[in-house]
Amino acid sequence: MPFFRLRGMQTNSTKAKLIQISLWAIMAALVCAATLLIRIPNPMGGYFNVGDVMIFVSALTFGPVVGGIAGGIGSSLADLIGFPVFAVPTLIIKGLEGFLAGLISDRRSPFRDIIAVTVAGIEMIFGYFITEVYLWGIGAALLEIPGNIGQIAIGGVVGIPIAVILRRRLPEIIET
Repeated sequence: MPFFRLRGMQTNSTKAKLIQISLWAIMAALVCAATLLIRIPNPMGGYFNVGDVMIFVSALTFGPVVGGIAGGIGSSLADLIGFPVFAVPTLIIKGLEGFLAGLISDRRSPFRDIIAVTVAGIEMIFGYFITEVYLWGIGAALLEIPGNIGQIAIGGVVGIPIAVILRRRLPEIIET
């Protein structure tokens, strides 16, 4: 269910569905681009990136469905370029991250955005920890945690203000 409705348009109309699908694609592409923009590899085979900024912008602005699709597909596509071992886990982990952030967020409360980013971040850190324990063992997985915490922190510090600004600018075309 979308976080918003387009003003003056029935949600089941063909035009509304086309706009929704376009929004999913645009936000997934922005997540992928942000993930590829700054990509600092680590010794374990993963990498630090700023894709979480766009996951949080997508989720906090447009809700759980857009956040989940953008986070999962956008991040997974970026992983296919250079780090394909993470593509499937990323689809699930980042998709759930975006979905949770959008689900918990409340357009009227930046405080709820902080809670949303925190809960979604914990899910992301835990998801990659489990994946990395499976791939490389617990020692290597523990070494990844600080980088993942930093990635979420940057995602929230940058993503929340952008989402708040966008939500203020979008009421002309959407209804919550």
